[in-house]
Amino acid sequence: MNIPISLAHDSVTRQAAARPQSPAIYGTQTSITFQQLDQRSNRLASHLQALGVALESTVGLYFERSPDFVVSALAVLKAGGAYVPLDPAYPPDRIAAILADSGTRVLLSHKWMAANLRAGTWSTVDLDIDAARIERCPAEALGVEVSGSNLAYIVYTSGSTGRPKGVEVTHANLAHLIAWHCGAFSITPTDRASQIAGLAFDAAVWEVWCHLAAGASLHLIDETSRRSPEELRDWLVRHKITVAFAPTVLAEHLITLDWPAETALRILLTGADTLHRYPRTGLPFTLVNNYGPTECTVLVTSGTVAAALQNALPSIGQPIDDITIQIVDAALCPVPAGEAGEICVAGPQVARGYRNLPELTAEKFVPRQSVPGGRLYRTGDLGRLLPNGDIAFLGRIDDQIKIRGFRVEPDEIVAHLDAHAGIATSVVIARGDSGPDRALVAYLVLVPGFSPTSAQLREFLNSRLPDYMIPSAFVRLDALPVSPSGKCDRDALPAPTAANSMGDGDMGAPVLSATEEKMTQLISGLMDSRPIGRDHNFFFIGGHSMLAAQLVARIRESFGLHLTLRQLFEAPTAASLAKLVDARRAL
Repeated sequence: MNIPISLAHDSVTRQAAARPQSPAIYGTQTSITFQQLDQRSNRLASHLQALGVALESTVGLYFERSPDFVVSALAVLKAGGAYVPLDPAYPPDRIAAILADSGTRVLLSHKWMAANLRAGTWSTVDLDIDAARIERCPAEALGVEVSGSNLAYIVYTSGSTGRPKGVEVTHANLAHLIAWHCGAFSITPTDRASQIAGLAFDAAVWEVWCHLAAGASLHLIDETSRRSPEELRDWLVRHKITVAFAPTVLAEHLITLDWPAETALRILLTGADTLHRYPRTGLPFTLVNNYGPTECTVLVTSGTVAAALQNALPSIGQPIDDITIQIVDAALCPVPAGEAGEICVAGPQVARGYRNLPELTAEKFVPRQSVPGGRLYRTGDLGRLLPNGDIAFLGRIDDQIKIRGFRVEPDEIVAHLDAHAGIATSVVIARGDSGPDRALVAYLVLVPGFSPTSAQLREFLNSRLPDYMIPSAFVRLDALPVSPSGKCDRDALPAPTAANSMGDGDMGAPVLSATEEKMTQLISGLMDSRPIGRDHNFFFIGGHSMLAAQLVARIRESFGLHLTLRQLFEAPTAASLAKLVDARRAL
């Protein structure tokens, strides 16, 4: 079927006219109506236009989760530009590289955030400092004529060249996703949708526009609640959320929890990683598994996952409306039903291509007159067609890795490791099954005379890469194993052990109390039981956001105290955590 589409910003404008006083966005501290969203974005769009933003201009968005992010994104679309979402957790150098590659000339942010970035060729619009000037701009729509072929946003993913690569998505791509989603899940203005995904992750596009376009209210979660399954469940119930997205790792936990009778949630959407569990019986909501690369506007297959006891993993569903999926061999010829092959996608959600990478665009977006849109996107994912029409996901063809829902090119990590003065050569792989136990491991051949610790290497990479790309273990080798073809033999790389893993340096002073001893044991258990010192920084020895949520849960089980993730970030060592726990217990 051909879905009638409407551009995202036009749909939001119509909702503002139809229900001006209806709530559009609930932030953690403030909320705004559709009328306020429309007028604030119109004023900002006018200000952007005065700064030279026009069709195809790129505008960076550097915000924490807030109504300001949504207002700014909407303003960019209304001005005819394309927004580039930036994760505040990214190192400044990575953000600068994205801004430079995207050709961004205007960055929207707050001064207290933008102060963390180095200067570049872009100018920064501070929504606080420039508030009075923006408020004087007209509240009426600009009337910029935007077509479906114009660029709407660029999302950057890991790139094998050592640089992130930008995926260019058009208004027509986004409009089709919105129209399908609203129809498939019967979204109405009575729905209350969550915004949980990271803002630089394309699932956030799905959460924001697919619900505001239908007049539903969007509820922005706080950083603590979004990382703990139990706290996320409680937040969803408390805010009466009816439609929510949760990354696979979190969703797998949510479907095992007990849910209260007053749960309003009717649909839990998930995706971004391989789903390993079926929901238990009696859940008050429907679990929907989805699949799709960023290059195809968030998702291209979807399917309900029913409670069942099966040996096979849940499927990724069937193609959504107007999307064609072909499973092909190396020559791009369709394989027989039931055989494994590369998943290729055609249809109205296939993106324009990669920013400033014409050769890679030509390699991955293949002309094919026999398919809708005349192009076939090669995902690099393996799949096979099941007898019921669903598609089974079988992994990757190339070396790309999925870690906690993020696509990671190991060569990007290798490029940064090899820039370290003490590393002669390196290779990075993932070990363990997909899911929360999957971890990145770096194998290093060191330059003679150098002996960096794993903590020093993590600190080195922390200034260059986001936390999900930092290896959990560093293994020292005299030489990388080589296959007969002369390539690194990844299958011969040894598993990390206490003997071959690089240490974290000086263990520091001995533990001073039973609480410190217990805390080091808890942290060590999350770090493959390797020894942990009382002064080791949790986030410098391999800790990341998902492990942090597990540590908070283990502290609650062991000490009967509830600590927040923010407290863990502020007290990231066993010694400081023990001091915090002892102080709380003394009250």
